[in-house]
Amino acid sequence: MEWIDIELTARQLDIVKLVKTHAPITGDQIAEMLGLSRATIRSDLSLLVMLHLLSAKPKVGYFPGELHKAEASTPNWMGISVNQVQGMPVIVTGSLSVHEAVVTLFLENAETLTVIDDQKRFLGIVTAKDMLKLTLGNSQAGSMPVGMVMSRLPDMAAVGPEDLVETVVRIMLAHGLDGVPVLSPEREVVGWVGKTTILRRLMETADESHE
Repeated sequence: MEWIDIELTARQLDIVKLVKTHAPITGDQIAEMLGLSRATIRSDLSLLVMLHLLSAKPKVGYFPGELHKAEASTPNWMGISVNQVQGMPVIVTGSLSVHEAVVTLFLENAETLTVIDDQKRFLGIVTAKDMLKLTLGNSQAGSMPVGMVMSRLPDMAAVGPEDLVETVVRIMLAHGLDGVPVLSPEREVVGWVGKTTILRRLMETADESHE
């Protein structure tokens, strides 16, 4: 396996230092100290929280994260490829009814369903939140095919088995996703990588480093 060294930007390093010195500190306070707008640093804060270099508590602010380090490089788990961390999604076809999809979500204890066509190629995703919005107050929604209510992700919101986990993190942040499908060159679904998967691997890497 080939490892890479990913460096934080100067602004991200400044944010980590400010949080270490002034925690708890809000995003607005961080932006003010940097002379920037909150919108400008929003993606930086999201990335640092995702990496566990920062932690955040609603209505309180930011704190140093579990994997906070003073040095410039992020943890080397970022060199891990997708096929080392991916799990299998809950897969359904687009013809499945919304009612059946809701039942599947509960039975599989899943947050997301991955929708495929008859050739097993990726079509889109349906989340528990999507289902809740659709079925509330709509007695006819249960008979609709799930393919009519799924979200069709843009092509760039999917990864291949050989892509790096770093790529997954950047895609999820860019598109506001909780996970992305892993596709073969033929667009067949071969896996799924979500926030939980990444964070679990991150913590395993942290535990290994302390052994």
